[in-house]
Amino acid sequence: MDVGILMPFASDGWDDITDSQVYAEEIGLAKLADELGFNVAWAAEHHFFGYSFCPDNTQLLSYLVGVTKQIDVGTAAVIMPWNEPLRVAERVAMLDNLAQGRFRFGVGRGLSRREYAPFRGVEMDESRGRYDEGTAMVIDALRTGFIEGDGPFFPQPRIEIRPRPERSFDDRLYCVASSDDSVESAARFGGRMTMFADRAWEHRMPSITAYRSRFLEEHGREAPPLMTADFCLCMADADEAAEKARTYMGTYLGSLLEHYEVMGDHFAVTEGYDAYAKAAEVLRRVGESGFLDMFMSATAWGTPDQILATLERRRDLIGPFEYTTAFRYGGIPFEESKASMELFAAEVLPVIQAWD
Repeated sequence: MDVGILMPFASDGWDDITDSQVYAEEIGLAKLADELGFNVAWAAEHHFFGYSFCPDNTQLLSYLVGVTKQIDVGTAAVIMPWNEPLRVAERVAMLDNLAQGRFRFGVGRGLSRREYAPFRGVEMDESRGRYDEGTAMVIDALRTGFIEGDGPFFPQPRIEIRPRPERSFDDRLYCVASSDDSVESAARFGGRMTMFADRAWEHRMPSITAYRSRFLEEHGREAPPLMTADFCLCMADADEAAEKARTYMGTYLGSLLEHYEVMGDHFAVTEGYDAYAKAAEVLRRVGESGFLDMFMSATAWGTPDQILATLERRRDLIGPFEYTTAFRYGGIPFEESKASMELFAAEVLPVIQAWD
């Protein structure tokens, strides 16, 4: 079982922290993850706000692969509607050449209205079309070495990608999926579906089943195990872990609610976001405290034994899966996030890496 770390590059929750300090801490944890034997370090693409700011994760990972020895690096994800497919294909091909195969390519559609707004000419209502069209172009370019397109969003004359892609991405493509449309796209593109632990996994099973069925129908083989993305706090004392996890995860969720306007009503009038409109209705009913309870029940945190028990229950429900988790979020002091990662690596990592 592959186990990774997620690097949010966030400043929300920390007092008087500089952006350069955010980067120093995240890079420090990534280097530590390499030393401790984690399989992959993932970086999300986000812009403009303290919730998360890594505007070019391929650039960041080009640096990271040069200062680590064995850990893979991955985009979780490149937000395709915000990016020209030609430039994505070039950056991905170059990074994979530099990384010598230690790179995994993840794509996503984007959810934040306030992140979409500054991108001139990119309407959130068009996100589904832009995502599907651009992703298909990049996947084809990485397979053939040439990119072209005649769609409405990214018309592109045929041109060769240099440096040429030299390795297959068929087993290294990841697709973030939450809505039904994104689940279907993940299966159609042949990507490994990636889901965040933000609600009960029992509620995710219809989407997981649909993905597996659609993948088999499209490709004639079983779907790969999905990747689940968590937020972790690993501590020796259960009571201390419960108290601090609620504080840090509560701070993180406060930032998330502000950034994504999750409880807002704009999803109901934004094309392609019907699933989020329904989720917003639920969240308005349960409130922020209820949302925190849902989040904490879905993600893995606590003592090493508690984390293992949580992940075992998840495996029993959804089957084998890849796992990635963030250790730095919600104002956690750097030394605490480092200690959390080290304890996880000592007592949890060897166990779950041995899982099939």
